[in-house]
Amino acid sequence: MAKDTRQQMIDGTVHLLARGGMQQTSFATVLEYTNAPRGSVYHHFPDGKNQLVSEAVALSGARSIAMIRAWRGERADVIAERFLSAWRMLLTGTNFSTGCAVVAVTTSTDSSEVLNETATVFRTWREELALLMTEGGLPERHAPGVAALLIAAAEGAVVMCRAEQRIEPLDDVTREVLARIADLIDNP
Repeated sequence: MAKDTRQQMIDGTVHLLARGGMQQTSFATVLEYTNAPRGSVYHHFPDGKNQLVSEAVALSGARSIAMIRAWRGERADVIAERFLSAWRMLLTGTNFSTGCAVVAVTTSTDSSEVLNETATVFRTWREELALLMTEGGLPERHAPGVAALLIAAAEGAVVMCRAEQRIEPLDDVTREVLARIADLIDNP
């Protein structure tokens, strides 16, 4: 049961970070959201909030990597389209109230350990996307840059969509990124 409480707290933290960032993710809000007993905070996370946030970032990153790896064998443009579609589903499915937990933490932490964890997540996403898109027909020399472009464009579009409460910024980014990838595949 203790492991379930701990995991629920990490899962709840991912959700709360994606909705409100670190500013709105306190131990009190995690406890309230997960219905965890108050004593479980320092029992499961003796190093405090940074430990909980780091583990939530790692979990968020691992879930995304699992999703990305499921696209192995697809064409590069299909991988990019699926990546952007995942953000579309998140935004529309939450009425534009949820974004990326990793970005939320990156922009608000003052902990070098937590920032290191976010850097690891972004680096892993970039490397995995570059590898799979190369396998999917994108010229190898362009893959790292296109992977970084895909992530940066998606994250920026998510922020704009949340601010504007509409999906058009992501649709615009999707159209432009997919056109760029198609051009690189057709004209290596």
